[in-house]
This record gives sequence, structure tokens and C-alpha cells, in this order.
Amino acid sequence: MRDAFGAFVPHVDCVVQGSGKGPLAGLTFAAKDLFDVAGYVTGSGNPDWERTHPPARRHAYAVAALLDAGATLAGKTITDEISLGLVGRNQFYGTPINPKAPDRVPGGSSSGSASAVAAGLVDTALGTDSGGSVRTPAAFCGLYGLRPTHGRIPVEGMETQSPSFDTCGWFAADAELFARVGEVLLATPAAGSLPGRMIVATDCFAIAMPEVQQALAPTVKRLGQHFGTVIEAPLAEGDILDWSRNQSLLQRGEFSKTFAPWVERVVPRFSIEVGTSLALAALLTEADLEGPKAFRAVAKRRMADLLGDDGVLCLPTMPILPPFRDEPFSALMRSVGRIIELTAIAGLTGHPQINLPLADYQGIPVGLSLIGPRGSDERLVGLARRVAAG
Repeated sequence: MRDAFGAFVPHVDCVVQGSGKGPLAGLTFAAKDLFDVAGYVTGSGNPDWERTHPPARRHAYAVAALLDAGATLAGKTITDEISLGLVGRNQFYGTPINPKAPDRVPGGSSSGSASAVAAGLVDTALGTDSGGSVRTPAAFCGLYGLRPTHGRIPVEGMETQSPSFDTCGWFAADAELFARVGEVLLATPAAGSLPGRMIVATDCFAIAMPEVQQALAPTVKRLGQHFGTVIEAPLAEGDILDWSRNQSLLQRGEFSKTFAPWVERVVPRFSIEVGTSLALAALLTEADLEGPKAFRAVAKRRMADLLGDDGVLCLPTMPILPPFRDEPFSALMRSVGRIIELTAIAGLTGHPQINLPLADYQGIPVGLSLIGPRGSDERLVGLARRVAAG
């Protein structure tokens, strides 16, 4: 495959033919280089990780599911190093091009998967989402993308970093195809029934930059026509930014434990941002995490009470536009801080969140999100299909 977008891992020629029969027959997909493919090393975006791990003995669950459904794997895509990134930057293998906004980052850490789908190199692609790694590139590259309910799609054979946050998601440029892939990965038909209520999260919109608010206003109004009831209400009972502060601490505490044994043994090379994240995370103590754990319990109750069984929360997927590729390093890191202000919500509570690529600001993609009750993944996928059909 000719890859002019830098989406695929450059030194890995990984093509696996699908079964050729099934609901995805004739389609192609890519897999983020965190998913095992039998016979290939899962590189995780870092050459020292690749060097110190053996080839996979079997396919990851999600890879096998798509192959069995008839799709063909076209290759492995670039990820931010060991999935610790949200802008799509990889100092070893390059930053994939954002086909919808080439002068801006694609978003990470599933950057290559989103780039490959947005460029039309493959029909769909697998990504992972712990802190926002499907939702961010989906929003920045103008794609449908789902972070499923935590635990809904098995993560067997997927390199994980933070067990209570890690999920397997996917991308598509077309809502119908997105639903077809979802029916395979979720192992259930996309629901035809719609949620009854849409709650517009006023505090989430309030922290978004004006350009994002402007782009999404007509989209929110149009989307509301698909619901019986639309109300405006804040999500947080206090400061909405408390959600990201606590989520970030919990996720750091988990990925520190995940990677510490390997880091101690190998002393690998890292980019400055990944190395700094790991070093700071290593300083956290169990006492530091007691407060965030208590906050998470409160957040889960708040979300469950607000949504009930028939509600969805409407919010911007990203509070910012995708940053420019040539921004200084310090500016890109500030953008990461802004990104997690909203991706933290579903991650903290384990709820499913879908990005709907229904808006833009002067041609730059702007994503709108819906967060549903736990286990309502197929309802969100079905809703995306219905909205796209008009």
C-alpha cells in the first residue's frame, strides 16, 4: 500500500487476509500497533519495546473478530509511544498526517488508525482508548469513533496501560459502515430505538473555545430534533475540571504500575513527554490516590442519576480545535491538558461515548459527543446511523 500520510508503521509489512465471507467481506481494516497480530511483534510505538518483546502467538480478540467477519488486515498503524499521548506525536516513527486538516495534528494515541481511515486507505481501523485515544483523533480527523462501555469489548491481545480505563474502539468515515463494524465488535445489532432524553452539558460547553461553541451550536439544535426531550443542565455539581484532575491522577497511578517493571529492566529510550509522564507518575503514592478514588465513586453516581436508563449527555468531544503540527512542544503539551478536560468524563465513569463528525469550523473538523448509560453502546451506534440518514 502506498502510504503518503505516514499512517502505517513504516518497517512492518503486516497483511492478513480475512475469511472472505461474513458481514465485512471485501472490506479492509488497520490495527493500531497495540493489537497483537500472530507472527508479528506488537511494537507499541517504541523501538525498545519492539526489541524486547517476542512476536505474538495469536491475534488479539478484536483483530480476530474482524478477520472472521470477512475483512482483511491491511497493516499496523502508528501510535503515540506506549499509548501515552493525545496529539499523535511519535518521535521515532513520525506524526501521521491529518487528512482533513493537514497543517494540524491528527490526535492520538490512535493517530495512525484515524489518519488511515480519514485518508481512505482502509475502510475502518481499530484503536484503543484509555484517556481519550479514540475520541481525540476521531474528533480531529472528522470520523465516527466510539469509546465503548469499559469491559464491553474484550481487550485480550491488546497492550494495556491502565486496566480500569482501557477500552478497544474503532473508526469509520461513514455511519452505516461504522454500525456494521460495531455489530461485529459488540456482537449485537445496532439498536433501532432512540434514547428519550438529551441532556446538554452546559458546563462542558462553557469551557470550550468560542470557535468550538460556534461550530457546534446548530448541530446540537439539529440533533435535538431526534429526541423527545432536550434539557440543559450542568454535569458537575462542583467544578467540571475536578473530573479531569482526578481522572488524570488515577490513570497515572495505573500506567506507572503497568510499565515500571519493563522500564526498570530495559531503561528504554523515550520522548521527553512520555519519559516525564512516567517519572512523575512513579512519585504517586497510594495515599495520593485515595481522594481520586472517592471522587470517582461520586462521579459514577452523578452520571447514573443524570442519565437514568433513557438519557444521553451531549458535549463537545474536544474543547479545542486540533493544534497546529508545528506548534512548539510546550504549546502542544498545554493542548493535551485541555483535551483531557472533557475526555476524562467517560473514562472516569466507564460509560460509552461516541464522536459524531457533524460540524466544522472553517473546514476544520469539530466533533460532537454523546455519552450514554453503561451498556448502551449499540444504542449510540444506532443513533449515529439514524442521524446520518436524516
